Amino acid sequence: MFSTIDDFLKDWKYESEATLKELRNLTDRSLEQRVGPDDRTLGLLAWHIATSMPEMLGQAGIPFPVTLEAGPAPTSAAAIVAAYEKCAHAVAETVPAVWTDEDLSDQIPMYGMVWSKAAVLGSLVVHQVHHRGQMTVLMRQAGLKVPGVYGPAREEWAAMGMPAEP
Repeated sequence: MFSTIDDFLKDWKYESEATLKELRNLTDRSLEQRVGPDDRTLGLLAWHIATSMPEMLGQAGIPFPVTLEAGPAPTSAAAIVAAYEKCAHAVAETVPAVWTDEDLSDQIPMYGMVWSKAAVLGSLVVHQVHHRGQMTVLMRQAGLKVPGVYGPAREEWAAMGMPAEP
């Protein structure tokens, strides 16, 4: 949970850059990768991460300057990257313009519950981390390189001449 907007912005900077590392490795063809017929595609997961920013902050009462429609994902990986970049930048600009450190303990209605504003920001971060983890599995299945986020990925260990951890 964040106690200052600056703490959120520091985490947001790292986590949004980490998400971009994954998104930039997607290809148009890989967007259709899925585990099974009833599961989300890689493209839909990536699009969901992007569309969740305006949706979640809108639920929290923050007027968000970017509008994205949930639903079918674009068929272009570049379009998803561009939309994500625009939204992630807008989060970093909009949150500190609307909320202060003192506001973070305020309780607001969110999805039929009551959350603190700090919890909203925490959920915004962990939500994308959760789906980013799902994406790595689909990326491997699609034959894509998975970038290291919290440490080297298998390919990065190999590039350093070291064995990957089992």
